[in-house]
Amino acid sequence: MKSIYTEKAPKAIGPYSQAMVSGGFVFTSGQIPINPETGDVVVADIFLQTEQVMKNLSAVLQAAGSDLTRVVKATCFLASMDDFDALQRHIQQIHDQQPRALLRRGEDAAQKRALRGGGHRGGLDLRMAR
Repeated sequence: MKSIYTEKAPKAIGPYSQAMVSGGFVFTSGQIPINPETGDVVVADIFLQTEQVMKNLSAVLQAAGSDLTRVVKATCFLASMDDFDALQRHIQQIHDQQPRALLRRGEDAAQKRALRGGGHRGGLDLRMAR
């Protein structure tokens, strides 16, 4: 196993890495829409938040020698399922030729508190083929 780190994505907040490479796969840690240059959470709207999360994940994957086109599975956490269309637009831009496995979750009590308390509306966790 190999731990992945890049300054082009937010630092891990806790005892984990941005990603791990193991068995030909890159396992990314979940991301929220933090701008790594400022440390601020993007709070404008779900489309801009998703865009920032994708930039962060792209930077982590690039550091691991992969990219967003190699996504095998994505798990998305949304504060409201009403925001799914904006998230889906970003995913379709990346994977317009071959759909990937996607698990989307609406709000549950613990996630709801974390999402609303943090000023952002969702997060994204990807499983990548290297």
